Amino acid sequence: MGTAGNQGELWSKIPHDWAKLQEPMHAPLWEAMFDSGAVCSGTHFLDAGCGGGGASMMAAERGASVSGIDAAEGLIKFAHERLPSGDFRVGDIESLPYEDEIFDTVFAASSVQYSGNRIATLREFGRVCKPTGSIVVGLFGPPEKVKFSSIFKAMRDAMPEPPKGGGPFELSGDGILEGLFTEAGLRVIGGNEIDCPFKYTDFEMFYRANVSAGPMQGMLQSISEVKLKTILRNAVEQFCLPSGEIIIQPNIFKYIVATRY
Repeated sequence: MGTAGNQGELWSKIPHDWAKLQEPMHAPLWEAMFDSGAVCSGTHFLDAGCGGGGASMMAAERGASVSGIDAAEGLIKFAHERLPSGDFRVGDIESLPYEDEIFDTVFAASSVQYSGNRIATLREFGRVCKPTGSIVVGLFGPPEKVKFSSIFKAMRDAMPEPPKGGGPFELSGDGILEGLFTEAGLRVIGGNEIDCPFKYTDFEMFYRANVSAGPMQGMLQSISEVKLKTILRNAVEQFCLPSGEIIIQPNIFKYIVATRY
């Protein structure tokens, strides 16, 4: 099973909790990316790595005509339920099932880093984007600007073997994502950073929201759920308020805007 198949299986295990609890915390990033990509009434919009459809719903509220693709069948089913008017498909963002030059905005929030071939993915974004359109990609900023990085470190340190790949910040350094765009034949025209605070009413919400993510489901193939829950409880303690609420901030995300040459 390839990268998309593996990721799709992991992210499909608890799609409801991801879509309802964790995904909405990325809304500030989505809004900034929409503004940069000029998403408005009449925009033909592709949500590449659409997850549970949270960003797709917000794009539709702006008047966009929405298509979405994700490797996780469970999340695609959830997106269909939330936005019946959207054209949602299970598939691989490295090989998009769309004709050339049909989208005004190609939008990818926190998905490109999960692709096995990032250059192929970005080239596909360019292929399906209209010559006058925009390609907007967002992901975590550098770890020193992301308080959630301490949670990731605790997870990594608990693994019996170091996880494969570069981790959640592999593409976050200065110039790395921009360089991939250039290599893929796209022209970077802008970008910025935005804070997405992660807020949870209590530890149980924090745990449910985060264990639904693909990487944590992958961890559960190597360690027990009891151990994972203990690791996360200890890691998040520094962010707990006396009320029990958990606020993890700042969590800086970065996004890049590009066009075809």
